[in-house]
Amino acid sequence: MNGGRKMRADRLLSILLLLQVHKQMTTGELAKHLEVSDRTIHRDMEALSSAGFPVYAERGKHGGWKLLDDFQTRIIHLNQSEIPVLFLPLPEKLLKEMGMDKDAKTAQMKLLSFLPEKVREDAENISQRIYLDTASWHPSIENKPFLPVLQTALWQNQKVLLTYMRSDGETRERLVHPLGLVAKGNTWYLVASVNDEIRTYRVSRIKDAQLSGETFVRPPQFDLVRYWEESSQQFIKRLPQYHVVVRADPAIVDKLPYPGRFPKIKMLDEHDRQGWKKISLQFQIEQEACAYIMGFGKQMEILQPEELRTKVQRLAKEILGMYSEE
Repeated sequence: MNGGRKMRADRLLSILLLLQVHKQMTTGELAKHLEVSDRTIHRDMEALSSAGFPVYAERGKHGGWKLLDDFQTRIIHLNQSEIPVLFLPLPEKLLKEMGMDKDAKTAQMKLLSFLPEKVREDAENISQRIYLDTASWHPSIENKPFLPVLQTALWQNQKVLLTYMRSDGETRERLVHPLGLVAKGNTWYLVASVNDEIRTYRVSRIKDAQLSGETFVRPPQFDLVRYWEESSQQFIKRLPQYHVVVRADPAIVDKLPYPGRFPKIKMLDEHDRQGWKKISLQFQIEQEACAYIMGFGKQMEILQPEELRTKVQRLAKEILGMYSEE
């Protein structure tokens, strides 16, 4: 089977599995999930129908593609490339924080017991070949005592009464509808709906969380991954920006993104007679730019903005004066 035919066969099988799991999906939802066009999905549906698979379209505002209720796909084996996905080592720290570490290990052991001996050996060896370390180099210790409460609320669709400390230090109470938990590195966030508005709360700032005993209806179209990706992009766009242009000694170019300082770096493809590079740097604030540039001493010179150049000159004189007095 050539690559194109195999790719289509895999996609057709994926469509059957998606419909079996979700019961009903629109053409647009299938196309987005499989990263193809709506036209391709229509062709695939014709191919499945011609091959005897019981797929049909339900018309109307809430319609979509469906399978006959009694249809079940039968997967008799896993491909060699699919096995590692099921047995990749899970982030143990995050699982412990959610109280799922023991359940995760038990679930993988149960799954292993269903595999043939040779496949089981390959699966067991994966943990010695791949390790996922989600911790940062500079981990922060955050207080997260209410994760179990939030988790229970998510599973049961219960409203939660939060006592939350905002970034300005003010504490507020909110009755929220929990929609999801997101771990960004070592930091947990709660995504919740408040008065039909979706908001994000840092779990370490939650001072109290109580189950209300009252349930809510989860928005059927809410997609946690899509919400998080879109809100993350919006957050990045709202960050303050401080642009600087410098000339730098070629000897330090490879050291610009050193650990602890993360400006956005853009080479301007220009150099002077001494071979120094012209570079654009983007920081969030002026103070961050000062600390970064002064760390390279005489191997980096500010070209723009002039006020930053003046400030660094003043700071350098103050430092020199302080040490000259000794």
